[in-house]
Parts: sequence; C-alpha cells; structure tokens
Amino acid sequence: MTTTTNQQYDQAVSTCSDIFLKKTVDYGTSWRVLRTISVVDQIYIKAKRIRTIQENGNRAVADDISSEFKGIVNYSIIGIIQCSLPTSEAEDLPVEQVASLYSTVVADARQLMQSKNHDYGEAWRDMSQESYTDLILSKLLRIRQILANSGRTLISEGIEANYYDIINYALFALIMIGEGRHLS
Repeated sequence: MTTTTNQQYDQAVSTCSDIFLKKTVDYGTSWRVLRTISVVDQIYIKAKRIRTIQENGNRAVADDISSEFKGIVNYSIIGIIQCSLPTSEAEDLPVEQVASLYSTVVADARQLMQSKNHDYGEAWRDMSQESYTDLILSKLLRIRQILANSGRTLISEGIEANYYDIINYALFALIMIGEGRHLS
C-alpha cells in the first residue's frame, strides 16, 4: 500500500469530517433519533440517486455524485456511532464528543482499509464507480436482512461490519473522483 493511498484516504475523510462537524454545529445531533433502518434508508436514497445518475448520465438536482458519496460516508459513521451508544444516551451530544466518536470510527475504517489493501493489493483502484455503488446497495440489503432477522446472523458479519465496508467503498469512490477517473 502506498503513502499516496493513505494521503488520499485521509484527504477524502477530511472533507467528509468537515461537513459532518459543521452540520453538527448547525443542527446538533438530531440524527440521534434515527433508528438503524432510518440510517440505512438515508444511505439507500443517496446510493440509489448515484445509480440513477450513472445510468441516465444526467441529474436534475444540483448536488453532484461526490456530495452523495460524502453523505454515504457520514451516514455510515452515524450508523456505527448509533450502534455504539446506548439508546439511553442523551440525544444532544457535545460537538467535542461527536468529533471524538467520528475520529474513532474513521481510525477503525482506515485500519480495515489498510488490512484489506495488504491482502487484496489495492484491487479497488481497478474497480468502476458503478461497482462501488452496487456494492453499497448490496451491503444495505444485507443490513436490512439482518434487521429482519432481529439482528442475528449465523455466520455472516454484523451490521457494523457492513457499515465499515460502505464507508470504505464510498471513500474509494471519492479518491477516484479526485483523480478524475470517475464521474463527479
């Protein structure tokens, strides 16, 4: 794995984090009321919009594909944070606590990316943006099925593992967009 990958990853995370923390200042942690299925649906809406734009080749709303991938990263991080906090935790969290939780999730996602890159040789660099979108949609369907199974799995990874994969797919797409190799 190259230093460039780590730098690109960190840059993509930085843009997502900046948006997330500014929205936290603007809106507080209103997302604390979202249940897992609601977080999944928010990510689904964004991924479905990306797929529609990819298939149609145009968009009617100003937000570009890059903005949608950033939203997917941030909602996935919300999903992981929600899984880690008890429902009894206050809905309004201080920005400093949110920033710390965000950083912890990102560090775990980055470590996962590095481990997988070691084993897979950065195969993601040869993938299409369409594949990232389809994989994200597939992971969302997996989470929905896990929820339908009351959160139980027999041999499969759980909800959080799927969120981590979604984070990394979306960050890979942002890196490729930054390189000018995918639609923005």
